[in-house]
Amino acid sequence: MLMERYIAFDIGDKRIGIAVTDPFGSMVLPVETYYRKNLAEDIKYLVYAAEGRSVTTIVCGLPLNVDGTPSVQTEKTLYFIEQLKSATKIPVETHDERYSTQEAHKVLIGEDMSRGKRKKHVDALAATFILEDYMSKKAFLNKPKA
Repeated sequence: MLMERYIAFDIGDKRIGIAVTDPFGSMVLPVETYYRKNLAEDIKYLVYAAEGRSVTTIVCGLPLNVDGTPSVQTEKTLYFIEQLKSATKIPVETHDERYSTQEAHKVLIGEDMSRGKRKKHVDALAATFILEDYMSKKAFLNKPKA
């Protein structure tokens, strides 16, 4: 039986947070914050990160306005995702990322982490929240009906 393994990307203009499920799919772990260079290098790095971990699905956070409508950032992210899709055979899905970065900031502030250190970790933690929410909703939708 093939074990499903997921990786999530929180795509920003300057940084991309990366999180992955453990080999058993039981927990989500923050991996790193990748600092963007240019589109070609960014795509190459993310494909390498996904393929190197033998993931079965890539989940990209989709930034939406509070009311769920698309924003300028949504359009930029969708363009990036299309480039990613064309560079890998791994299925790429999107997931609403509203509030993931704010939640990550709250957690890191609660840990009394300095602003400089938070900057290095917030995106990977946001990717973790995106992937946890994605997996939670996926489990709910796949739950057998009573």
